[in-house]
Formats: sequence, structure tokens, C-alpha cells
Amino acid sequence: MGSSELAAIDQARSRRTHILAIVAAALLGIALVIAVPTASDWWKAVVLGVVEGLTEFLPISSTGHLLIVSSLIDFEGSLGGTFEIFIQLGAVIAVVGYYAADLVHQARQAPRDPQTRRFWLAIGIAFVPAAVIGLALHDWIKTVLFSPTVIGAALITGGVVLILVERLPQRTATTHDATRLSLRQAIGIGIAQTLALTPGVSRSAASIIGGMLVGLDRRAATTFSFYLAIPTLGAATIVDLLTSLDQVTPDDIGRLFLGLVVSLIVAWLSIGWLLRYVASHSFVAFGVYRIIAGSIVLALVALGRL
Repeated sequence: MGSSELAAIDQARSRRTHILAIVAAALLGIALVIAVPTASDWWKAVVLGVVEGLTEFLPISSTGHLLIVSSLIDFEGSLGGTFEIFIQLGAVIAVVGYYAADLVHQARQAPRDPQTRRFWLAIGIAFVPAAVIGLALHDWIKTVLFSPTVIGAALITGGVVLILVERLPQRTATTHDATRLSLRQAIGIGIAQTLALTPGVSRSAASIIGGMLVGLDRRAATTFSFYLAIPTLGAATIVDLLTSLDQVTPDDIGRLFLGLVVSLIVAWLSIGWLLRYVASHSFVAFGVYRIIAGSIVLALVALGRL
């Protein structure tokens, strides 16, 4: 590829980045215009949007962090946890945007490419276990498991698991391309993802570690986890919102939209960083962080602060 072609590619990327920045700024401006006049605690929605965007694709549990931070800042717009789940839709949109070119290419290829169809079948298979169990136990999960004690314990347990998985002798990865995993591997990842129905476990941690355990290399497991987030988080958001519509007031709409936009922007920036990070780093640092964070959460529970 010649220098002129490389320059053209760089210019195209630069234009795309500028356009995306303008769109992001416009969306943020609109969200602030809607939210600020109707919600005095709009800044709390911004804080939670940042937390969601930073943590959704890291193996540290976005839902756990959102529920704890929401409690610490005394956020009254939680809607029984619906706000924290709804703004995950921002992360879904970020993934779709990040992989937009690939998704369009796959949509065009699917009618004539069996491998592309098989890849999306694998995503569907991996999605089913958590979808079925989550739908069946939806009310029980929100009533019983959405508690600081459960979150703290899950953070610590998950941290220990991350460290153990990294310290154990590494199995030789048999799959280096996320689009080439087998249906059996997809089932294994789907089963692993059901553990993330407990706040504090982390959907990304469960699916990435599950992917590594069934033979995907670190980057392929992370990429598949991103794709799997599209149906998983999308369905969770829709189900939770539909079952909680009676709690949503017109004043809540501004908070929900603002949190969604902020989480979208921050998640978009986080995806590229995580892909670069996992290419050359282990998850031990995240495991250590989880143990420290979980210990702090349990200490705050014991002190009556949560």
C-alpha cells in the first residue's frame, strides 16, 4: 500500500473521528438541555453514566459499581435499579458503533457466507442461557441479589477467580479469531455468562474468562464478549424498562437520556483501550482491584454506610 493510500485512510479516519465528536457533543448538549431543568440531581446521572461507561467492558462489574455509587451519592432516580440497567443501553450503542463497519460487512456476507451465519448462531446460543434464567428469575434477582452485601462478596470472589485463572498453567488457545469459535465453545461461554446475573460478578469477566477456559485466546474472548453484549444488554434493558414503566415519570426521562448519552461516549472510548490492554496484559490487576473494592463495600456495610 502506497503512502498516498495510507494518507487517504488516515484522512478518512480523522474525518470520521471529527464527525463522531460533533455528534457526541450534540447529543450531550441535547441531554443536558432536557435533564437540567427537570432534575436538580442531573449531575448524579452524569456521574453514573461515567461509571457505567468505564466499567461495562472491564471485568469489574458495571452493575455492582453503579448500585454502590448510586447508594453512596444518594441518587433518588434509581427507580429500583432500572436507571442503572437502562443506561447500559449506551454501552450497547457504543459497541454497535465501534464495530459498525464489521457489522455491515457481516450483514452483507450472511446470505452467502455460512461462516458468518454460524458466528451469529454462536452468539445466539451464548445469549440463551442468561436470557432464559434472567427472565425467569428477574424479580427475585432484583429483590434479593441487588444488595451491597451480595455485591461486595461477588466482587471479592470474582477477583480471586481472576487471579487464580491467570496464575494456573495456561491452556494453549485453539481459537484466535472470535468469528471462528465452535458452537460447543459458545455454549460454554453462555453458561459462564449466567453467573453475571448476580451483581458484582461482571458480565464481561464471566464471558471473557469463560471464553479463555473453552479455548479462545485473550483477545478473541474479549472481542466475542463485546459482540455478546449487544443482545445480552439490549434484551436486559428492554425487559427491565418494560416491567418498570409504571415507575417512570416525565422527570425521569431527562435523567435516563443523560445517563445513556454519557455512558455511550465513555464506553466508546473504553472499548479501544481494553482491546489494546488485553493484547499484552493479564487480568491480575483487575482481580486485585476487585478484592480491594469488595472489601471496602463490605466494610461500609458493616459501618452502616451502605
